[in-house]
Amino acid sequence: MNKLLTILIAGIFAGTTLSAIAADAPKATPATPAKGEPAKATPATPAAPAAKADAPKAEAPKAMTKEEKKAEAKAKADAKGKAKAEAKAKAKAEAKAKTDAKAKAKAEAKAKVDAPKADAKKSDKK
Repeated sequence: MNKLLTILIAGIFAGTTLSAIAADAPKATPATPAKGEPAKATPATPAAPAAKADAPKAEAPKAMTKEEKKAEAKAKADAKGKAKAEAKAKAKAEAKAKTDAKAKAKAEAKAKVDAPKADAKKSDKK
């Protein structure tokens, strides 16, 4: 079993090593011409195109002025204030809905209790 594992690991190592070597080899190896054929010139690899002079350059980020910093800080504060106000309004609406639901449930429970009494009074009047 140990020999089998050793052979397996050695095979994997050899395969990865050979593939790494093959990847480093030049892509176009010139083939040797057959006997009697003239040697063909290998095409020159095209050089990378030079950067165009009129290509737009990426602008470096400019330092923010004091006014821009103040405006950004104010915008952040406004956004934070709006978020706080929305959260407060949402909590208030949820609390009102909860109290309304409790009041409705209480009214329904009272109506259920009062319903048998009302039926009893109707039957007494007959």
